[in-house]
Amino acid sequence: MIRKLDKTELLPMDLLLLADPSENIVRQYMERAQCYVMEQEEKIVGVYSLLPTRPATMELVNIAVDESEQHKGYGKALIQHAIETARREGYQTIEVGTGNSSIGQLALYQKCGFRMTHIDRDFFLRHYEEPIFENGIQCVDMVRLAMDLQVEDREKE
Repeated sequence: MIRKLDKTELLPMDLLLLADPSENIVRQYMERAQCYVMEQEEKIVGVYSLLPTRPATMELVNIAVDESEQHKGYGKALIQHAIETARREGYQTIEVGTGNSSIGQLALYQKCGFRMTHIDRDFFLRHYEEPIFENGIQCVDMVRLAMDLQVEDREKE
């Protein structure tokens, strides 16, 4: 089950930090974001956050699945829920950004219909004090992806 986290509930910071290692940065965007959690047997196993960035654009700013629950399709279900939430709320575009070293995430976003739009060079060097490494690669650039929700709607007709 995926549900919107109530503003009175504590953020699942342990999960949010799996996707973004800076607690300070996470807390900054979570002040304005909508947070959704996936629960299995009353335990939060996944999370995603949506943030309106422009009048018709919503950004998927954080998505994570508990390490013990990965490779079960939960990430894809969270992404699909985020897409449907943005569409239902009337947004025209949903965007996501991930590190150049996030090989699995890049593949997953594209499998879910996102297309690469541009690269924010040196993003992780500018915004994070500590170096980030994934898959033996330093995370330096942010790869930006987007999905036109109106095109997706037209294709279904």
